[in-house]
Amino acid sequence: MAQRALPSPAPRLGRAVQTAGATDEVSGVVLLLPDGEADSRRRPSPLSYAAQLPFARSLARAGVGDGLAVHVLRYRCRGWNADDAHPAEDAGWAADEVQRRYGDVPVCLAGHGMGGRAALRAAGHDAVTSVLAMAPWLPERAADRPEPVKQLVGRRVLIVHGTNDERTDPELSYRLAERVKKSNRDTCRFEVHSDGHALRQHRAEVVALAADFVRGSLFARSYARPVADALAAPPPLGLRMPLAAGFGRSLRY
Repeated sequence: MAQRALPSPAPRLGRAVQTAGATDEVSGVVLLLPDGEADSRRRPSPLSYAAQLPFARSLARAGVGDGLAVHVLRYRCRGWNADDAHPAEDAGWAADEVQRRYGDVPVCLAGHGMGGRAALRAAGHDAVTSVLAMAPWLPERAADRPEPVKQLVGRRVLIVHGTNDERTDPELSYRLAERVKKSNRDTCRFEVHSDGHALRQHRAEVVALAADFVRGSLFARSYARPVADALAAPPPLGLRMPLAAGFGRSLRY
């Protein structure tokens, strides 16, 4: 008797992260894209989803008065898988799903590691207005096939990378930021000195920076001075902006 083929896995949006005092009307959405692996068609580990929840809650608290909804994307599989670029495709699906659920609201794609690359790659979706890529995984590509950047035109882009990252090369994210900046002045990059791939050593500052960028990009709030300066500065200054210790202590959300 022939075995019945199992249905192909599909991406899913996690439940919206809620905080006390949240408004009922959604005015903007952050889609969090987890890290993953270069090559794997296995289902994602539940841990990759759970690891994003503290960050999701922090963003939700920061945007509690703005109508911010935060969702973590559950990929169909855990790998990028060469030209298939499954996480980027799944991010595009998620942006479609946001439009179906909430209507015409602005979307920020925010990803870590492989998720950072997916956020950058999927930025061409009509609903996406901003991209936050943290420690993005950007493999070396041949000169005739560089990582695409044209989809980032018209978006606000923030890249954050630890200088001691041993899993994803911070110099590659700098080179990408240089290319993006040539056609999109609304691009900046912060360096977290002495921090590694997980950005744990200066987690409070990274979360505050992300929240400031999200609120400024989705809800036209004024950016904190370092973010505004980084966006306005020419290369290399605006692309090697140090994330100062204590960033965010004076900000009130």
